[in-house]
Amino acid sequence: MTYQVIIPAAGQGKRMGAGKNKLLLELNGVPVLIHTLRVFEEDEACTGMILAIHPQDEMEFKELLNKYNVTKVINLVPGGEERQHSIYNALQTVKNDGTILVHDAARPFIQKGQIQRLTEKARETGAAIIGVPAKDTMKKVQDGVVVETVERSSLWAVQTPQAFRISLLQEAYEKAKIDAFVGTDDASLVERLHQPVSIVEGDYDNIKLTTPEDLYFAEAILKKREKEFC
Repeated sequence: MTYQVIIPAAGQGKRMGAGKNKLLLELNGVPVLIHTLRVFEEDEACTGMILAIHPQDEMEFKELLNKYNVTKVINLVPGGEERQHSIYNALQTVKNDGTILVHDAARPFIQKGQIQRLTEKARETGAAIIGVPAKDTMKKVQDGVVVETVERSSLWAVQTPQAFRISLLQEAYEKAKIDAFVGTDDASLVERLHQPVSIVEGDYDNIKLTTPEDLYFAEAILKKREKEFC
C-alpha cells in the first residue's frame, strides 16, 4: 500500500503576515514544514515526497532537509502562480502509476492512520479525500443577506491529503489546463471527469495554518498530543 506525495510549499502565506514563508515559522522550536514532512518521512508506506517550492526558498529548504535528516524528498520543483500550477509541475515528474497523495505543507497534524485509510480507499476506488462533517449551521448569503439555511447533514469540510490513482490525477490536470479551469482543490478537477470521489472521515485537529490565530490552535494541539503520548 505504498504511495508518493506531492506537497505544494511555494505559497508566501500573506494572510499569516509573517514577512516570510509561513512554513518557516516554528512550532515548539521546529519549522512547520518539518512537522509536516516528518509525518511522511516516518511512514514506511511513503516512497517519496515531491515539494513544489518558490525558488527563493530553495537554499533554506535544502538546509532544513539536511538539518532534520529528511531523506524521502526525491524532487524539488518550481511552484507556479497558483497552487494548481505548482501541483501540475510536480505531476510532470511522476512517471509510474500507482497512488499519489497531495497534501498542504501547512497541515502538520495529519496522522499516519488517517493516511493509511485514505490510501486504501483511493486504491479501491481511484479517488479519495479526507474531511470532517460540518458542525456549524450553514447559511447561503448574497449581498450580505441570508437567502437560505443549508441542510448541513450532507456538508463536509474537506482537508488534505487527497489521494488518487496517478494516471487519473494526471488526466484531470491535463483537462483542466486545456479548459483553463482552476479548481478549489484536486478533487474538483477529478470530479470534472465524472469520476466518483470517496470521502474518509478525518479529525478536527487537521487544521491548515493560514492566519496568526491558527498558531495558537496549533500550539494547543501539540500540547494535547504530548499529554496523550505521556
